[in-house]
Amino acid sequence: MEIIEILGFFGALIIGVVLGLIGGGGSILTVPVLVYLLMEDPVTATAYSLFVVGTASLVGAIRNMQKGLVDLKTATVFAIPAFIAVYATRKYAVPAIPDSLFTIADFEVTKNIGIMLFFALIMLLASYSMIKDKKKGQEDPEAEVKYNYPLIIVEGVVVGFLTGIVGAGGGFLIIPALVLLAKLPMKKAVATSLLIIAVKSLIGFIGDVQNIEIDWTFLGLFTGLSVVGIFVGIWLNKFIDGKKLKKGFGWFVLLMGIYIVFKEFTQ
Repeated sequence: MEIIEILGFFGALIIGVVLGLIGGGGSILTVPVLVYLLMEDPVTATAYSLFVVGTASLVGAIRNMQKGLVDLKTATVFAIPAFIAVYATRKYAVPAIPDSLFTIADFEVTKNIGIMLFFALIMLLASYSMIKDKKKGQEDPEAEVKYNYPLIIVEGVVVGFLTGIVGAGGGFLIIPALVLLAKLPMKKAVATSLLIIAVKSLIGFIGDVQNIEIDWTFLGLFTGLSVVGIFVGIWLNKFIDGKKLKKGFGWFVLLMGIYIVFKEFTQ
């Protein structure tokens, strides 16, 4: 096994550790690790990412359900349009994207380059979400949940589409939606988002099974290391404040997003 492959599998462990420490964000590293360290093409990498993200989020969701933090009704209202959108995106939209999108001067933007550039844009948005200071307000955990159904459905479809294209969980979009549109307190919103991410990611992956060849041994090893990393991250949480790490990780994601743009335009 080459050093770059070892780094790739170590990256799988780090993805889990970040998820365990800060409760989200780590999954956005999955596609870059798969593409740049383990040499998977972007379409396959985004498919594998859905499985990794879905499995890792499911582990976190089960833990939160045991603590009574998951609002199942809210999760259902949000997840149904999201998983329909992500399944349709992976099953029909991604395979329909032409291999050559357009040409600027002598630079041809291919399907793979387009996916990575779009992914970089999502990384930049996610980094902003992690870096900015959120205003702390008073939250009532017992407050009645109120639904803005039309907006929740629209948000679910948008998040599902983005998840389908880039293979990331989209927690940075889901959590604000749950707080603003369903009026969930932040702690419940974070916990509920993991269940939504798990369901829509795994269903989205099902849309890929017939379109690409899955290396189950590789995918199982990568996913297993990520899940181990989650438990390591949860353990480290006893000694490290994950909230303080979040802003620093946001800057790292920002740099990664800029690197991807540079890499794709100079290859």
